[in-house]
Amino acid sequence: MMHPKQMVLLACFYICVVILTLTMAQTITNKTSTITKGANVTKPGCPKQCGNVTVPYPFGIGSGCAYNSEFEIDCDIYINGSQKAFIRKDNIVVYGISDAELRVSCDYGWRCYNSTEPNEAMVSIEFSESSPYSFSALNKFTVVGCDDYGSILGPNNFEYGCNVSCTSKEDVMNGGECMGKGCCQKQIPKGLKYYSTTMSSTRNHTDVLSFNLCGYAFLGEADSFHFRGLPDLGDDYTVDIFYERLKATVPIVLDWAIGNLTCTQALKREDYACSKNSECVDSDTGLGGYRCSCNTGYHGNPYLNQGCQDIDECADPSTNTCEKICTNTPGSFYCSCPDGYTDDGSKDGRSCIPPNNQFPWIKFSLGIGIGFICLVVGVTWLYFIINKRKLVKGREKFFQQNGGLLLKHRMSSKESGVEETKIFTAEELKKATNNYADDRILGRGGNGIVYKGVLDDTRIVAIKKSRIVDESQIDQFINEVVILTQINHRNVVRLFGCCLEDEVPLLVYEYVSEGNLFEHIHNQRGAGWLTWQNRLRIAAEIATTLAYLHSFASMPIIHRDVKSANILIDNVYTAKVADFGASRLIPLDQTRVATLVLGTTGYLDPEYFRTSQLTEKSDVYSFGVVLAELLTGLKSIFKDRNNVQKNLADYFVSSVNNNCLFQILDRVLQEENLEQLQKMAELVKNCLLPLGEERPTMKEVAIELEGLRKLTGISSFNQQRQGDNDQDEPVTYTVPIDSIPPN
Repeated sequence: MMHPKQMVLLACFYICVVILTLTMAQTITNKTSTITKGANVTKPGCPKQCGNVTVPYPFGIGSGCAYNSEFEIDCDIYINGSQKAFIRKDNIVVYGISDAELRVSCDYGWRCYNSTEPNEAMVSIEFSESSPYSFSALNKFTVVGCDDYGSILGPNNFEYGCNVSCTSKEDVMNGGECMGKGCCQKQIPKGLKYYSTTMSSTRNHTDVLSFNLCGYAFLGEADSFHFRGLPDLGDDYTVDIFYERLKATVPIVLDWAIGNLTCTQALKREDYACSKNSECVDSDTGLGGYRCSCNTGYHGNPYLNQGCQDIDECADPSTNTCEKICTNTPGSFYCSCPDGYTDDGSKDGRSCIPPNNQFPWIKFSLGIGIGFICLVVGVTWLYFIINKRKLVKGREKFFQQNGGLLLKHRMSSKESGVEETKIFTAEELKKATNNYADDRILGRGGNGIVYKGVLDDTRIVAIKKSRIVDESQIDQFINEVVILTQINHRNVVRLFGCCLEDEVPLLVYEYVSEGNLFEHIHNQRGAGWLTWQNRLRIAAEIATTLAYLHSFASMPIIHRDVKSANILIDNVYTAKVADFGASRLIPLDQTRVATLVLGTTGYLDPEYFRTSQLTEKSDVYSFGVVLAELLTGLKSIFKDRNNVQKNLADYFVSSVNNNCLFQILDRVLQEENLEQLQKMAELVKNCLLPLGEERPTMKEVAIELEGLRKLTGISSFNQQRQGDNDQDEPVTYTVPIDSIPPN
């Protein structure tokens, strides 16, 4: 349950987000200013609006409506009837005009690397010395990309550079601040009247082309640009799309001023621009010039004759502090009290005190106390009601977000086994994992964390919790639930149920205590038990299980991600196949299905990768890589003595073809029967054949492995252990090969 302080902070956060969003939108379109308030904002007979842009004097639409030609605004009408305002001399689109600033359209430079020769387009903007405009310090120079250096050049050899770099999508996955990972920003000085951009790249994007083709450099209002991460670097993100986003949301802010004289100098001239009831303000850009502002108590356009009008503070109670009587004066007001009352009549003072006043302190105190108690009781009751409703709505939202409706649909269609899946509550799993404590973590992966949990019925389970969930992962989650509930096999990790009430879906599996085969092969957990006989037994168990999935399940199942990390080892060193998130059900009347390529580098069937046609032979190839791992002790992708990265499948086949099998065998196996090892190597080679139709089926692989096991004289690992240990040792379950139906 959320603490009341947390509720207040959360409410404040959402209010701030709304205020900032509305403020940015108002800034882009038509920023509020004192020169746009009042009855008259333009010279008599001159247009006031161009589209949604108010054009106040000293600016003007058309000749004779502006202070001088530098302030003239053109208003063009497009075919669809919309209007756009332009600075006449510089042909720059105007989004809004305020007391000291203009917001105008943003342009940018770019450099793209999707061909042998980079394409690029740079940008430059220059205002003349007599121009009233200069680039505001509210702007920042921004560079977006992953292998880019951008610089902004100005007069007097002014230059600022910005360097961006990132090596993977994860560096910029969620965007954020422009601190050099995908985006950087530099402040510019005040008074800049000219700039141009240049761009270059260290490696021409060769390391990042898969997710970033182009780099961008532009000048724009810092508060309006928010780096979004990958959406701003996408591999199909064109120059035009990025420009449309900048044009719609990120303006350039221009400072403006009258002439280049100070207020003291301008007061002596006949063309002094400030009218009656206004004051002169020196420009702070360092270029000279001034602006005008209505005096306190006045509003309107200080550049027009009689443009600054008195504000009647007494007409609006919110603009004065009087309790009883308010009297308006030019530029101000004063408060007073009726006859018989004393004091100044101001709410900020002692207000108006009636004669012979005796304040009812007792009644006042009782009223305040009772009112406070009622307020506390009401707020507390309202808090619990709202919090309960939020909890229910939150669970409903997460249920739908995590695929609950899809799972219900699968259940209503009576797919085999789905109705038996237990739906755990969020509270059950939170209790089972001691609120997901760090000491309950069994392992971490790229997509989530696996926790050890103890249910109320004392069962020990493994709880898989994703880090983040998108639509594709929801599909994988539902797919894994449906697949696992249709499998009843001792060598497949059992699924107990799932939870859909949390922010991310959770899966609850049986607990397998000894990690995965990858850790044992590569000695991360110590692999003293991995003798030749035990490696052969593990291989046979996996092969028998995959053959069962391909031929014996109610609907054939292709695992699609067979690898040593997905083979778990229990406390009696029996193999269990896990992670069916990428698996596919294959209708009985089909032998292949076109699908999105999923799998793990080093284990992925090259024919499947090339054609997107998934068949059971894709699992055969991946299993062949696992067998090569068992024989060599090498990883699927490894580096040789010369630090050159190699693919184990290609390396193994090449070694067998060149009669170099003995040199690549794991040290533990080099004293075993070479004839058996060669037969195993030939089986691996056949599993790794380029064409799927030439590879054996998993049933044929399982039969051959069982034959090799009989040659060793040991039918199972536990039979060997029973000769040395107590007879109470559990017996490893192995599916008989004759239980697998023919194809």
